[in-house]
Amino acid sequence: MSDCSQLLTALKNGTYDQVLSALYALDGAARRLEEARARTVRTVEAFIEKFGDAQGAALFSGPGRTEIGGNHTDHQHGRVLCGSVDLDMLACAAPNGTRLVRFVSEGYPALEISLDDLSPRKEEENTSAALVRGVAAKAAELGYELSGFDAYATSTVLSGSGLSSSAAYETLVGNIFSHFCCQDGLDPITIAKIGQYAENVYFGKPCGLMDQMGSSVGGAVAIDFNDPANPVVERVDYDFSESGHALCIVDTGSSHGDLTDDYADITREMGAVAAYFGKTVLRDVPQQHFRAAIPALRREYGDRAVLRAMHFYDDDRRAAQEGEALKAGDFDRFLSLLNASGRSSSLLLQNTWSISDPRQQAVPLALAVAEELLDGTGACRVHGGGFAGTIQAFVPEDRLALFKSGMEALLGAGKCHILHIRPQGGCVVAE
Repeated sequence: MSDCSQLLTALKNGTYDQVLSALYALDGAARRLEEARARTVRTVEAFIEKFGDAQGAALFSGPGRTEIGGNHTDHQHGRVLCGSVDLDMLACAAPNGTRLVRFVSEGYPALEISLDDLSPRKEEENTSAALVRGVAAKAAELGYELSGFDAYATSTVLSGSGLSSSAAYETLVGNIFSHFCCQDGLDPITIAKIGQYAENVYFGKPCGLMDQMGSSVGGAVAIDFNDPANPVVERVDYDFSESGHALCIVDTGSSHGDLTDDYADITREMGAVAAYFGKTVLRDVPQQHFRAAIPALRREYGDRAVLRAMHFYDDDRRAAQEGEALKAGDFDRFLSLLNASGRSSSLLLQNTWSISDPRQQAVPLALAVAEELLDGTGACRVHGGGFAGTIQAFVPEDRLALFKSGMEALLGAGKCHILHIRPQGGCVVAE
């Protein structure tokens, strides 16, 4: 069991370089490994400054996640494909021998949570404190005896990027509790479900489970939400570093603010089509029944609702096909399906711009320029919920410099982020 000073020495001496390379230097770049090592050292040093040279210290990681396939299919109990990325929340933590969790995130006020009172608090909704309390409450409900710890965390997960910083945070906290209080007994799927519970019940956001699964499980993950309480989760073993393509997340500079009604309209309209057949979600309506009823559905709910339902059936199927293509090592097929998903989101789902502000069409513009830069290679699509925010592109490595410079000429310096699908989800990095 290390104290912070010993952990710091091991990190500086390169003891954990192989682990850090697997998490942060997936392209083999020595510079990225040096940056990762320096970040871990800074995190431990910051912990010592805040809490002292504690015994039992360890480093933990909760990665961001990217949606790869299945755009707005999960809330209709459909299928998705997602993956963890090499941007993460990293924390140094150590037991403190009390009943308190003291958590400091770089740049934010310190949190202090008593493990003696784990009931939801209205005043904590939409805060990190709610997530810590919610994760602790669910772990206690599962029968584990909890004890306090101190933690100092830093984050490279891009704000507003659709990479789900909340899921990364929940995964990080879940792994800390698992290591210190559960003898590492919480598996990644359980940690994901705990994170969803914390976000739903304590944070106040009725999210699905895709974000938490993508962060916690690691690599590419295929999820079938036909039974939301017990989703079928399958890790898709594919080494994206061998594909010859880089993953880019491009920030269009447009805001997700005031888009609640746009998101709600998607679930409302899909739900209305399902209700026509006496069902709650489209997954329970056979596609042939839907197709046969399109004339009546148009009259009852309008064309957009019909188009959005068509997108669900097509993208639900594509998400499964994308996973199969990766498992078969057919990356060209995967790219073709990804492009088809992007076209479907634009034309059928219609979530690339908001009708409330038609002058703001940053996502369609970014997609149009991305397609020009890719020139028939790679793939691109809207990323995440849509209407604003980011796009995703898989870019051939020989076009990467051109793609990055072209997108940043349009949107500004630093707007095109080159990421990697990392094989490891939430984890203990070093101890």
